[in-house]
Amino acid sequence: MATFDNDVPPSELLSRRHQMFPVLADADTARMQRFGTLQTHKRGTCLLTAGEPGPGLFVLIKGVIAVSQRDGLGHVTPIVQHSRGHFMGEVGTLSGKPSLVDGIALDNVEVLLLQPSQLRALIIAEADLGERLVRALILRRVALIEAGASGPVLIGKPVSADLMRLQNFLRRNGEPYHVVDASTDADAAALLEQSGAGPNEPLAVCPDGTVLVNPTDNALARCIGMVDSVAHDELFDVAVVGAGPAGLSTAVYAASEGLRVVVLDCRAYGGQAGASARIENYFGFPTGISGQALTGRAYVQAQKFGAEMLIPAEVQSLDCARSGPDRELALRLSDGRRLRARTVVVASGARYRRPHVPRLQEFEGRGVWYWASALEATLCAQTDVVLVGGGNSAGQAAVFLSQHAAKVTMLVRGPGLAASMSRYLIDRIEATPNIELKPHTALTALHGDAQNGLAAVCWRDDRAAVHEERPLRNLFMFVGADPETGWLDGCDIAVDTSGFVVTGAGASAALESSIPGVFAVGDVRSGSVKRVGGAIGEGAAAVAQIHQYLAAGSV
Repeated sequence: MATFDNDVPPSELLSRRHQMFPVLADADTARMQRFGTLQTHKRGTCLLTAGEPGPGLFVLIKGVIAVSQRDGLGHVTPIVQHSRGHFMGEVGTLSGKPSLVDGIALDNVEVLLLQPSQLRALIIAEADLGERLVRALILRRVALIEAGASGPVLIGKPVSADLMRLQNFLRRNGEPYHVVDASTDADAAALLEQSGAGPNEPLAVCPDGTVLVNPTDNALARCIGMVDSVAHDELFDVAVVGAGPAGLSTAVYAASEGLRVVVLDCRAYGGQAGASARIENYFGFPTGISGQALTGRAYVQAQKFGAEMLIPAEVQSLDCARSGPDRELALRLSDGRRLRARTVVVASGARYRRPHVPRLQEFEGRGVWYWASALEATLCAQTDVVLVGGGNSAGQAAVFLSQHAAKVTMLVRGPGLAASMSRYLIDRIEATPNIELKPHTALTALHGDAQNGLAAVCWRDDRAAVHEERPLRNLFMFVGADPETGWLDGCDIAVDTSGFVVTGAGASAALESSIPGVFAVGDVRSGSVKRVGGAIGEGAAAVAQIHQYLAAGSV
């Protein structure tokens, strides 16, 4: 299941329906009235339209509203009918994102409308009521993702690398979608042919009916309304670049303390941690939690406190000259927009490292993967796979894949796992019969073709000088990462010999870079511990140092 906030099995959604669709008492709606505006609408009025920005949360005072899902192909699925005491919205309502459903008045209705800012104010001011509202909004998004009857429709063949790319993009962002297999559905195959798409190119049909042929992630995001095109001329207190654990932690603490925050990420929230199948050594979660679930919660929490999310939005450069009227730092985005901020937090993490193996990039998305989610696990069902790497991420992926694959072969360059992996994961791997560890072993070659993707993997045992080739269609790479700092090149920020941002050297705060007002947290920072818990702690600590910087009147 594609989880957004927590691991709720589909069978449990029905049992939690009372939490998903709670009925508010009259006393509750009375408390809410000081935050919203009473409205009346005639029968047949469409209060929410799928694919269009929603005005906010509707609380039913009188009448009935029918809520249904509708995809870009015109398929309609009824969800629920709201009456007195019910409210209409889901987690996207917190930030005014496009609606995923249609909401039509079945008779004359009276509603209380809470715009996104008013809803957030209510959630903060009325903690007990806010808790019930947020839980319901999250569970509704989870149910929409599970149903897959709203959002864009992806049409393509299972072998399409671009179809997998689009699915990963939507899944990582907690967006519902539906896939139609063009190899078994005649109507889908006909639509592909009519569109002029190539043999393995997918289509994306947006909720408004727009059809895109093999869109980029950004093009799909714009089509479904994930990203606005507003100029954003306002001055932010904090601009956070990167929405992994460190960036999201910064956003939660900064926004909760009244700072005006914007968060940017070029792909999805969660970073590399968001791709972790299960994190078992994170404080407070004795049974473990998936990276998607943990960061999904933080993503909602940051919006609850008013942080503005621009995802996907790629930062092209940072201008540190402070030449503007407010002596601000300036971020230039790849779409030409310019954002101003008093402080900037570099939380851009690291990009997946690619070893020097011939044809590696040729097979990316076509048998070569840099993460292991439920999508990739489905492709590996009852087949042999190979995984390269010996860190915690590699261990988590190996254990997860072993539950689906017939066999997982782990290749590590060193003598074993003890130097780079937590003991609990080593014990788990040793106790898993279908995981085989090959130490002192390096990946050497890949074989396959353009039509079918990866077909065979070769490696070398350095001790025995033995070369081996296996007919394998899926290879998982977890060999570390390089800092994502190219966008800082024009700012002359000090970095170490590996390119990680140096902090604390000559600065007034431990997490401040060589440029005053620019802080670095998480994996991108030189000397960081490269753990989720450490990244979250650094995000919280950075906010305290930002307060000190702003209070000193440095800007």
